[in-house]
Amino acid sequence: MDSDSKQTGRTAEADPGLLGVYLNDHLAGATLGSELSARLVSAHRDSEDGAVLERLATEIREDRAALIELMAALEVPVRQYKVLLAWAAEKAGRFKPNGRLLERSPLSSLEELEAMTLGVVGKSGCWRVLRTLADHDDRLDPERLDDLLDRAERQAETLEELRLRAGARLATSAA
Repeated sequence: MDSDSKQTGRTAEADPGLLGVYLNDHLAGATLGSELSARLVSAHRDSEDGAVLERLATEIREDRAALIELMAALEVPVRQYKVLLAWAAEKAGRFKPNGRLLERSPLSSLEELEAMTLGVVGKSGCWRVLRTLADHDDRLDPERLDDLLDRAERQAETLEELRLRAGARLATSAA
């Protein structure tokens, strides 16, 4: 490690440009996840899963905000075009055929929960990468990243339970 790296607490090998691409891609995913979780809350507000989905949506918004804070700490600029594209992709996904013409299908919830699960698994991967970087970069708080990772793992478990229930409802609606 060179003397400049020792003074700043940063690794000399880190490529800030590539890290910026990586984190902006995750921010795009977090934007899509925030929008999708809000949609799920709206669709299930009065159901048995409504409160759980509301809590998840709140946490997902908080995780997105945490990512933006981490990007700022790492001096990674937000690429608004990626955020906008992710927002538009979520909106466009609403026009996907779901087996029903004028109403929400049980298939919609199952597929949205699966997409949310994949997003949370990806978010866990991002937190793990940043946690590894925190061992060599004093701009990152290892304890905060551990907390974010623990929460993502709990979110994945909750989403899996919700996904399986949605799958069961899909099977019973087909019968």
